[in-house]
Amino acid sequence: MTVNYNAVSKETFPHQIAREIRGAIIEGRLKVDQRLPSEEELAAKFKVSRPTIREALKRLAAQNLIRSRRGPLGGNFVNGPTLADAKDNLAAVATMLVSVGDISIEAITQARMELESMCARIAAVARTERDLERMSAEIEVQRNIGLTDVEFCATDIRFHRALVEAAHNELLSFLMTAAVEALQPISNLITFRTRDRREIVGHHQQMVDFLARRDGEGAAAVIVDQSRYLADHYSKAAAARIAREASQSPSEAV
Repeated sequence: MTVNYNAVSKETFPHQIAREIRGAIIEGRLKVDQRLPSEEELAAKFKVSRPTIREALKRLAAQNLIRSRRGPLGGNFVNGPTLADAKDNLAAVATMLVSVGDISIEAITQARMELESMCARIAAVARTERDLERMSAEIEVQRNIGLTDVEFCATDIRFHRALVEAAHNELLSFLMTAAVEALQPISNLITFRTRDRREIVGHHQQMVDFLARRDGEGAAAVIVDQSRYLADHYSKAAAARIAREASQSPSEAV
C-alpha cells in the first residue's frame, strides 16, 4: 500500500518526518505490524539523506510507535500500542504542558475533581474488597508522622490511583493518568508547605468509608471537598511565593 506524506521544510527534517509517519500510523494509513519502506525509499520519498531518515525513525522508536527487526525479512515495523505505553506518553505530555504553563492549576483542579468524582460513583458499584484494602493500606502509610514530604506525596498518588482503578473502567483509568500520574505530583509540590496532612488523610478515610458502604455520591462529595481544600492552598502557596519574592533584595532576586 502506498502512503502519501505532506512536504516537509528543511529546518526540522527529522521532527517533521517523524510527525508525518506518526500521523499515518494514527490515521490508520499505516497498519499495525506493517513494514515501513526502507531508509533508502523513505529518503527518496522525502528528498532527504538517509541519516536524516534514521534520526526520524529513532524518534518514532523512542515513542514505541515502531520496532526494528534484523535479518532478510527485517526492517522497521509499526508497533501495536499498549495501554501502558499510551499512559506513559500521556503523563509525559501532560507534565510538559503544565511545566511550560499551557495547562493551569485551576484547570487541573477542575478536571481532576470531575473525573475522579465520576470514578468514585462507578467504584461504589464496581469496587472489590481488594480495592478497599489497597486504599486502606495507603492510609495507614500516610498516618506515619515520620514520612518525608516526598514519601507522603508518593503514597497520596498511590491512593488516588487505587481509587481510580477501583472503578474498573479502562478508559477512565487512561483519562485520569494525566491528573494522577503527572499533574498530582505538581499539585503536591505546590501545596506541601501549607496543607495539613491530617486533613488529607481524613478525606481519604472518608472516601474509603463511603465506598465500603457503596455510597458513590458520598465519596464524590468528599472528593469535591478535598479539591476545594487544595485549591485554597494553591492560592496560599502562590501568595507565599509572591511575598518571598517581594522580600528579596534586588541582588537576591537576580
